[in-house]
Formats: sequence, C-alpha cells, structure tokens
Amino acid sequence: MTTTVAAVEEGTAAPYTLSHLDALESEAVHIFREVAGEFERPVILFSGGKDSIVMLHLALKAFAPAAVPFSLLHVDTGHNFPEVLEYRDRTVAEHGLRLHVASVQDYIDRGVLKERPDGTRNPLQTLPLTEKIQAEKFDAVFGGGRRDEEKARAKERVFSLRDEFSQWDPRRQRPELWNLYNGRHAPGEHVRVFPLSNWTELDVWQYIAREGIELPQIYFAHEREVFARSGMWLTAGEWGGPKDGETVEKRLVRYRTVGDMSCTGAVDSEAVTLEQVITEIAASRLTERGATRADDKMSEAAMEDRKREGYF
Repeated sequence: MTTTVAAVEEGTAAPYTLSHLDALESEAVHIFREVAGEFERPVILFSGGKDSIVMLHLALKAFAPAAVPFSLLHVDTGHNFPEVLEYRDRTVAEHGLRLHVASVQDYIDRGVLKERPDGTRNPLQTLPLTEKIQAEKFDAVFGGGRRDEEKARAKERVFSLRDEFSQWDPRRQRPELWNLYNGRHAPGEHVRVFPLSNWTELDVWQYIAREGIELPQIYFAHEREVFARSGMWLTAGEWGGPKDGETVEKRLVRYRTVGDMSCTGAVDSEAVTLEQVITEIAASRLTERGATRADDKMSEAAMEDRKREGYF
C-alpha cells in the first residue's frame, strides 16, 4: 500500500525502517567511505573466500559508479585451493583492480621461513603480510573478520590499531560509540578495518543470495577425494597429506571457509544451491572456523596469539 503525504502529516504512516541486511550493508558502506576519507593508502585483503568476496562487493557499491580507490592484497600460502585462486584472478581482471601478492613460498625459498612438521602454512602468513604492509606503506588494511567467528575476533573493534611492528594490543582498543571511528595513528602504525564485524555467517550467506553474488563452486556440495584427520575431511595435496594409515575416499562435501588446504576441512553436505546452504547454516551450532579450521585448535588462545604477532 502506498503511503500518502496526508498520512505522513497525520502521523498514521508506519516509520521507514531498514531491513536487517540493509542495515548491515549501510554500516559497511559507511566504513569504506570513512576509510577513504581518513587514510592515504588503504588496501583490501582479498583471498577469493566468501567474506572477502562480500567485502569487495560492498566496496564496489560504496564507490559506484567510480572505481574502487583501493588495491587488493592476498597472502598466498602456496597451498591454496586452485578453484579459489582461479576465482581471485578472474575477479581482479573483471573489475580492473590491482592485486598485491605476498607469497609464503618465496619466504621459504629464501630461507626466511621454514616448513612446519605438520605441513600447515597458515601460521607462516604473518611475516609476509606484515612486511608487505610495511613495504607498500599501507595505512589501513580491510579484513573480512567477523565477531561471531572466534572469541579473539569478538574482542576486535571495527578500527583496530596496530603498532609499528603490526602487533595488536587489546588494551589499546578505542571506544566506538555512535559509530564514530578513530583512525589516528603514528608514522609506521596502521589500522586494520573490519566492515563485516557485526555480520554472522548466516548474514553473509543471506546477503550473497539477495545480491546474486557469484562464489567459487568449492562452497557448494561436490564430490572430492578427502581423508579424515582430527575430525575433519582434508584434501590430499603436496603439503603432506595423507599420512600412513589415512585412507583417501571420495565423498560429497562442501567448504564453509577456505584457506590453507592443510588445515581447512570440508563438511559432508548435499547443499548445491544457496537456499540449501542457508538452511544448513541456520541449523548449525558451530561457526565455520570452529568446525573446520585446524589452525584455530592448536591451543585455547591460538588466534589471539597470532593476532598479537600481526596476523588477522
């Protein structure tokens, strides 16, 4: 029913309200524009994972019809899923964006970093990330972290100050009352920015469905050769899996999150459409990181320890 001017004047019309997803989108767009106004060299972390895809979609919306005024940055472990890297490169080309790649393999080849006995490279990302930030003089770095993912991320502000060594100190968190963000930082410091802080995994999927955002097919059910380890289905690869006694089998699986193949597990699933994925997520009682990321299970404070060192 159309609201008339007379009805508004009489005070009988229902007040205009944003939907839940509209409110989240509006907040994220505001954050992107705030950073564009406050900082000189922002960059968006973009891996081809669903959260970074949504983040880029929001950035495109925030500045349309102009181009996104930021470049992209990916820390490549060398053990990434091929489907995700193909999506990353295709998206960069489609939108005419500049991509910076910090390669863990380069650091290993130079002897700066050493392979871990378990083959996991996620903990090795910190040095390539922080040195690329320093070399390119990025003063604001957008990340797709959400507070619902993990308890250390729940502590993070939208604008998170990092010192000249890219380290995070929870005691230096700044208040953000009334969505007022403080980007002040000293030379050499930078700010990590999280536009999706207040989103949940379900919000992300519902927004993807509403906006018709394309994703790598790895997020939907497909047949894949996997093996069981630590309660997860891992993909066999050059990183060192499977070990003796670990049997590879073909299963119908999908990924809730993507990262280094050595520590990112698949889940049994028959969800091949967005609607089916949303139904599956709505019924889940575990976050995607809690269910499928071995690197977060190394200790009770694994993520917080890595954040203090400079990781996201």
